[in-house]
Amino acid sequence: MTPTPGWPVPIGEAARRAGVSARMVRHYESLGLLPPVGRTDSGYRQYTEADVHALRFIGRARTLGFAMEEIRELLALWQDKGRASASVKRIAQGHIDDLAARIAAMQAMQRTLQTLVSCCQGNDRPDCPILDDLAAAPESPDALPKKLLYR
Repeated sequence: MTPTPGWPVPIGEAARRAGVSARMVRHYESLGLLPPVGRTDSGYRQYTEADVHALRFIGRARTLGFAMEEIRELLALWQDKGRASASVKRIAQGHIDDLAARIAAMQAMQRTLQTLVSCCQGNDRPDCPILDDLAAAPESPDALPKKLLYR
């Protein structure tokens, strides 16, 4: 198979064309999201047009907030021409549901903070409902669903 003119390219050019950093290209490779790439005789990585296309796919999926395991599944489905779109939709819907839960949790935090800020006099006195609330024991161990917020 004859290479397309202008291909393959070194990591810096592949990263530029894909819109990601070279560091992220190496990271995606280390996670196995990209197949092993060719190397020159001196050991420099060489990326094909297909590799750069996959890097763009991964970058776009990251921009939409998909987790690496979800990206791995989506990438496999994208490369499988016999895939069922229902599988792709299931992953995307799960991500939507996760985002909705995280947004709801953040909105609840925002409401709590707005209430605390409105209760704070913001004057020279040491009394501060914000600090009092931060120092108080949580209502329950699961009062703030941190796992939803900090992925």
